Amino acid sequence: MLIANYSGHLLEAGLDEAGRGCLAGPVVAAAVVLPQDYFHPLLTDSKQLSARQREQLREEVCKEALHWAVAEVSPQEIDQINILNASFLAMHRALDQLTLEPEYLLVDGNRFTPYKAVPHACMVKGDGRFYSIAAASILAKTHRDDLMSALGREFPEYGWAKNAGYPTKAHRSAISTHGVSPHHRVTFKLLAEAPLEVVPELG
Repeated sequence: MLIANYSGHLLEAGLDEAGRGCLAGPVVAAAVVLPQDYFHPLLTDSKQLSARQREQLREEVCKEALHWAVAEVSPQEIDQINILNASFLAMHRALDQLTLEPEYLLVDGNRFTPYKAVPHACMVKGDGRFYSIAAASILAKTHRDDLMSALGREFPEYGWAKNAGYPTKAHRSAISTHGVSPHHRVTFKLLAEAPLEVVPELG
């Protein structure tokens, strides 16, 4: 069973990101503050849930969270500062949008750039261990999936509604055929014959 609170602070925010390994689109992060006694029988790592379950949980998290926010870092920014720093920047931007500054941060993964003077803990596979991080993973992924579906209507040749920008064989084949779009991360290895950029593990 997941844990509702780690630090004992009332305003403990869970942080997670989505889209780190993609070839196109922004990286998206969410920050979520849940009640200290929060419980949900279904909420867990978003990757373990169906799209329908994620949408249901998205509505519930937004309704029941004390505070929540979602933020993006663009492909152009990713190319400038690299995906690891972009992931941290997206988390910081989400925190900036919270109505109250949290007292403690729970971050999915094994590293983080400190946010102001707020203490934090990094939790490997935290989205399967803590409700607040799992909730953040839900909000980040559903927000990004919606965004990539919308972008996919502008650029249907890449199949983003299905692959969300991840390096599928079909996506890379489309890049080979049509070239890159304004939403591709040009510093990544985009074609199938080249290995993907090695991304430090966060979660």
